[in-house]
Amino acid sequence: MSSVALALLHSPLTSASAWGDLPAVLEARGYVVIVPEVLDDDRPPYAQKYIARAALQLATAAPDQPLVLIGHSGAGPLLPQLGFARYSAGVPVRGYIFLDAMLPRVPQATTRLDLMALEDPDLASALAGVLGDGQRFPDWAESELTGELPDPGHRAMLLAGLRPRSLDFFTEPLPMTEDWPDARCGYVQLSDAYNVAAATAGSRGWAVERIKAHHFAAMNEAATVADGLTKVLRQM
Repeated sequence: MSSVALALLHSPLTSASAWGDLPAVLEARGYVVIVPEVLDDDRPPYAQKYIARAALQLATAAPDQPLVLIGHSGAGPLLPQLGFARYSAGVPVRGYIFLDAMLPRVPQATTRLDLMALEDPDLASALAGVLGDGQRFPDWAESELTGELPDPGHRAMLLAGLRPRSLDFFTEPLPMTEDWPDARCGYVQLSDAYNVAAATAGSRGWAVERIKAHHFAAMNEAATVADGLTKVLRQM
């Protein structure tokens, strides 16, 4: 699939800075890489605003080019709607890759908390309690990231791009698209937090690559993440 462009969709909880050096590494390997950045989806409907903004940026950057949509973390459940937007514009996507990401729950509508509960019910319950008390997530301190991101520059970049959300973000029904998937799918797992999602992807016959890294490995292990993506792309 080297003839198609790769669209890297960041989580709604971060900015595009969470991709680190991955775009440059992929471009050095011959891929055309598009990196939308959505920062104005700060009011409901959150998901629809993210999808609309990202779809517009993709339409501007690659109006006629086939794309593989690559979603990290919370961008995963939004990929079907982005694919539908491309299809409606007459440019169907060539594939979807979920990078340490939640999977869409098709055909029934669901919330982000529901999807988290499929991976870790205890964590989802605890998060619901924290959010119900009026707090926002993520609210990480720099000290919590030193193990995964030992470089202070990477930690500062990630923290600067974090976009903490309140309860209504996590409980809004996510839009679903019928007859999805409409193209081949793959999964690249970076952390144990997504064991269930990776196993589910494998049970569906998708190409799956498991990497022993961490959720934000694109920032400081870009070459390793690019290897995983390349292996999955070759199987799609």
